[in-house]
Parts: sequence; C-alpha cells; structure tokens
Amino acid sequence: MIYITGDTHGQYDFAKLTVFAREHPELTKKDYMIVAGDFGAVWSPQTLKKNLRFYEELPFTTLFVDGNHENFDLLDAYPVETWKGGKVHFVKPDILHLMRGQVFEIEGKTFFTFGGATSVDRYMRQEHISWWKREAPSYEELDEGIANLKRYNNSVDFLVTHSCDERALWYPPLRTRTFQMDVYPENRLLSYFEDTVQYKHWYFGHYHMDGDLTDKKTVLYQTIREL
Repeated sequence: MIYITGDTHGQYDFAKLTVFAREHPELTKKDYMIVAGDFGAVWSPQTLKKNLRFYEELPFTTLFVDGNHENFDLLDAYPVETWKGGKVHFVKPDILHLMRGQVFEIEGKTFFTFGGATSVDRYMRQEHISWWKREAPSYEELDEGIANLKRYNNSVDFLVTHSCDERALWYPPLRTRTFQMDVYPENRLLSYFEDTVQYKHWYFGHYHMDGDLTDKKTVLYQTIREL
C-alpha cells in the first residue's frame, strides 16, 4: 500500500503517523508513507539519531520530498543512490529522501517528485542553523525534472511536491485562508509542470491545511490519503 500525508516537522506533527500505524496493524515495511515536504527529522546533528528513531519504529517505510524546513547540509551529506528509477538519499534503510526532479516507479505507479519552497519566516532564522539557501528549487533541478519527465512522455500518475503551482493559490481553501502568502519563485517554477505534464493527481504540503482544490489537486497537512 502507498499513503501520502503533509508536513511532519520532525516530531511536531508526527502523532498522525503513530495513530495511523495503530489503526492499521497490518502494515509492514513493504508499505509506504510519503511525506510531502518538511519532513524535518534531518535537522540537528545532536538530535538526529533520536528524531529518526521515531520514524524507524513505524511499521511502514517513510518516503519524503524535502520542504523548506530541512537541514540541507545534513541531507546533502548522504550519498546519492538510485532507487526505483530515481535519485534518493537513504537516510536509513526505511527512510528515503526522494530528490527533486525525479520519476519513481513504485508498485506499478509513477511519481514525479519536486521538493523545496521559500520560508516565509526566513527573517527569524539563521543561515546554516535554521535556514538554508538550498530550500529554494533551482533551474538546474527544473532542467533535470524536464529531462526525466521526457522519458515518460510527460505523463505520470502522481506529482508530489512541497509547494504548489501559482494557479493553485487561487483555489479554495488556499484562496480563503486567513493569512495571505505571496507568490514565490517556486510557485512560478512549478507552474511549468502544470502546463506540460499529464497527471492523475497532484499532492503537496507546505500550507498547513487540508483540502481538495480540484478533482486532481490536493493540499495535505494532517490528513493521510491512500493512493
């Protein structure tokens, strides 16, 4: 089985996973839970082992795209390996970072992954301690994504990103949220995929809310969806 949810922020929004695991005792490490960015457990060298242990103890394998709240110095220190057709960082054997611009074939489904976003609270953060320039997607990563998608004729089953395309910002519930967010470069960048890729469904996190924007586009936070 494959499931997907929104940001977990290390242990801060981790409880939804333990509750889900308790409600589904049949799950094993052959099942997958995808986190749509802000995984957050790879954050501090001092707490890394402890933070990861919570995820290792889950019955399923955790896959995540990166968000803006990740320690990219730590994350990029892991060797790049290939898994199910795309590039990954094996944080642990059962915790995998799905890198930007990759296409994975998982249980007969194709997934295009593209993490990253802009921290709206950057002014409160310190570089290489709580903020990293690598949070924002680059045009090199966009080019890699374009090349990988061409191998699949620009057609995949699922898009999994942290942020969303610019058009999505104008659909409820994002349009009706109580706080307004600007359009950032990654929103414009992700619009390229909206305009060029055929997909069945697009899932993303980042906005700390849950809801279906359209019949093909969903923002996730606490909700867990089965794919």
